[in-house]
Amino acid sequence: MRLEVHVLQNFAPSNLNRDDTGSPKDAEFGGHRRARISSQCIKRAVRRYFEADDLMPKAHRGERTKRLAKAVADYLTAVKKRPEAAATTAAQAGVVAFLAKSEAKDDGDHKTPYLLFLGQSEITRFADLVDQHWEAFSAAPAAVPAAAEAPRPRGRGRARAAAADTGPKVPDGFAKAVEKLLDGGKAADLALFGRMLADLPENNVDAACQVAHAISTNKIHSMEMDYYTAVDDLKPDDTAGADMIGTVEFNSACFYRYANLDLGQLVKNLQNDTVLARKTVEAFLTATIHAIPTGKQNSFAAHNPPSLVFAVVRSGPPVSLANAFVKPVWPGRDGNLVELSVKELDSYYGKIAKAYGDGGRTAAAVCCLDGELKTLKPFEKGSVAEVISTAVDAAFGGKGAA
Repeated sequence: MRLEVHVLQNFAPSNLNRDDTGSPKDAEFGGHRRARISSQCIKRAVRRYFEADDLMPKAHRGERTKRLAKAVADYLTAVKKRPEAAATTAAQAGVVAFLAKSEAKDDGDHKTPYLLFLGQSEITRFADLVDQHWEAFSAAPAAVPAAAEAPRPRGRGRARAAAADTGPKVPDGFAKAVEKLLDGGKAADLALFGRMLADLPENNVDAACQVAHAISTNKIHSMEMDYYTAVDDLKPDDTAGADMIGTVEFNSACFYRYANLDLGQLVKNLQNDTVLARKTVEAFLTATIHAIPTGKQNSFAAHNPPSLVFAVVRSGPPVSLANAFVKPVWPGRDGNLVELSVKELDSYYGKIAKAYGDGGRTAAAVCCLDGELKTLKPFEKGSVAEVISTAVDAAFGGKGAA
C-alpha cells in the first residue's frame, strides 16, 4: 500500500532554497525554466517541523551529525555522572573505534568524517555501550583506537582490520555490539528518509518515502534583484551615504510538490510497530503540508500555506502529476495563477485515471482554497485536517478506507 500527497503552493517573493551563488534554485522542465526547491531542502523542513511542532517525541526522532562524540560525552556526563574529561576521552575513543580507521580524520574537533544519521535511542544505546567498557575507553588515546576484532571484509572495513595492532585494544565484542544496536532506533524521520553508512552497509535503512523536487507550474522569465542599503545609526548627521550595499536575488512562483510513502517499508523500518507507524504517517502529512523552508525568511517572510492538498492511498505504483504542467501555466492579464494551476492538475488527474485506471485507489481526499474542482470534486473535504485523517485511516484500514 502506498500513500501519495500532491500540493500546490504559491509563494510570495522569496529565496527559500538557494544555490552556491545565492540565487534561488531553478531547473528546466518541459523546455521552460522553472523555479525549484530541492527535495533535500523539503525533507529537512519536514524533519525540523517534527521537532518545532512536537509532532514526534525526541525518542522517535533522529539526529544527523558529525558530532556523535559530543553527544555521547554529554550523555555520559549528564546521565551516567562520569567525569567530564574522562567522558570526552571515552566518547572519542568509542566513536573512532566504531568507524573505519581509513576514514578517521582528527581535525581537532573530533568530528566524524561524514554525517551520521542516527536515531536518538541508537545514540543513547551506543553511549551505554561505551559506558559498559568505561575502563578501556576512558584511558585510551581517543585519536587512534583500533579494532581488535577482525570484521568481515567489506570495502573500507578491511583497512580497519589491517590496522588492528596499531593502537589500544578495543574490548572484545564491541564492534559486533555496535552493529547490533544500529537498528534504526524506531526514529520516524530515519524510517521515512533512510540512511547510508559507508562502513556498515548492513545497517543501511531503505527510505520508505520518496520526495520530488518542487517545481513551479509557471515559467520563470528571470530572477528579480533586490538592491539594498544599510546606514550606520551612529554616523554623524552631516555624513551622507550608505555603509553597506548589496543585492539579493528572489522570485515568486506557484510550486507543485509531490511525495509518496511506501507504508509496508515504513512499518518494517519501525520494527513492525504499527501504532508508531500510524503516528509517523500523520506527522509526515502534517509536516509536509505545513513545513516551509527557512531560506531568507527574515528578509521575505513568505509564509504562504498551500492552496491545494490532495492525498491518495493506493495499492498500485506511484504516480506524479508533474506533467500537468509541462506547458507552463500562464495567467495572462486577468487570470489567476493558482486557480489555473488547480484546473490543470484536476484535468490531468482525470486523464491519468481514464487511461490507467485508479491504480487500486483505496481512498482519496482533497482540500482546495482556490479554483473549481471537477475530476477531484467527489474527494473534496472541508479542511486539511480532514484530508489528513482520511488518508491516515485509509492507510491503516480505518474508516477512511470506506
